[in-house]
Amino acid sequence: MSKLVLAYSGGLDTSYCAKYLSKDKGFDVHAVSVNTGGFSKNEIANIKKKALELGATSYTSINAVQTFYDKVVKFLIFGNVLKNNTYPLSVSAERIVQAIEIVNHAKKIGAKYIAHGSTGAGNDQVRFDMIFQIIAPEIEIITPIRDNKLSREVEIAYLKENGVDYPWEKAKYSINKGLWGTSVGGDETLTSNLPLPDTAYPSQLQERNPIDIKLTFNKGELVAINDEKDSAINNITALNDLASKYAIGRDIHVGDTIIGIKGRVGFEAAASLIIIKAHHLLEKHTLSKWQQFQKEQQGNFYGMLLHEGNYLDEVMRNIEVFLTDTQKNVSGDVFVSLHPYRFELNGISSKHDLMNASFGSYGEMNEGWSADDAKGFIKILSNSGKIYNHVNKE
Repeated sequence: MSKLVLAYSGGLDTSYCAKYLSKDKGFDVHAVSVNTGGFSKNEIANIKKKALELGATSYTSINAVQTFYDKVVKFLIFGNVLKNNTYPLSVSAERIVQAIEIVNHAKKIGAKYIAHGSTGAGNDQVRFDMIFQIIAPEIEIITPIRDNKLSREVEIAYLKENGVDYPWEKAKYSINKGLWGTSVGGDETLTSNLPLPDTAYPSQLQERNPIDIKLTFNKGELVAINDEKDSAINNITALNDLASKYAIGRDIHVGDTIIGIKGRVGFEAAASLIIIKAHHLLEKHTLSKWQQFQKEQQGNFYGMLLHEGNYLDEVMRNIEVFLTDTQKNVSGDVFVSLHPYRFELNGISSKHDLMNASFGSYGEMNEGWSADDAKGFIKILSNSGKIYNHVNKE
């Protein structure tokens, strides 16, 4: 029997793969799931039980939450990455780390095959296959759902015929939860005009009284909430728990898929949006205008390549070095107010604040130059415009 590592989530598609590949194809199936912040201990235990019942020889749960933060999330914050100015790449960012962990596990146990349950109509097939092929081109990729164009009905019927009768009723909304946010898909996201109803989102409004909080950053990383220091991961989780009670962070992203079609996906990402916006505000005070300009270009480029599965291209390491270097002075406090369905950024406090009154206050008083200096500066600055208009006056 040939060893095969199956990227296993416990859902219908991967459950079909586990049974089909072990029973009909005779593979020695080793199921693997990668936790990037979306699984509880009970959920992992249930996934393991189901995988072994379906015929897997072994089940492994890889905790990659810290890896996800260190390798990806940190740079999404540094780059203020919001796909199409909206989406914090909650799910697409996870897939990259999951794929790397799965292929590394396959190499570790000497597997000759890797399988996943992606269809032929989405982004994940590209992300998984690209990572697998780059890291381990010698390992063959098997995708039963994609290759055989299987429907849900066919998969359910096959499992029932083989004694597997789990409740496979399709949920009205598909939910994918992780450290950096939760995606929400449903009938409405398949249209261009319908919004997701309030009930589609996992977190419902529980708090109506606004509160003020303080977020403390050190070199771009969130190190404390209301002066309580903790790890970045624990701070993200705590902020999400707090802000989700206000139903903050809901939106629908419209974008171009890797395979060339438009797509819509709902998401709930309270902590992600607050952190990115708070971090960006702190940067506006502590970075030069040309740093901010270049960061915007590089951050957007980094997010696009990550979203499309190009994480292993060496240019990503180059951009990470640049983004890290820009964070040397991005330290201080950001003051935020939480309200039902929204948040406000109230201001910052930082020893690196370039809005320093000793050099003048905008629209008020200058301290570093004279009136004649200002007039001379403006005269020279307008030269190119004067020349152009003189030459082209007719």
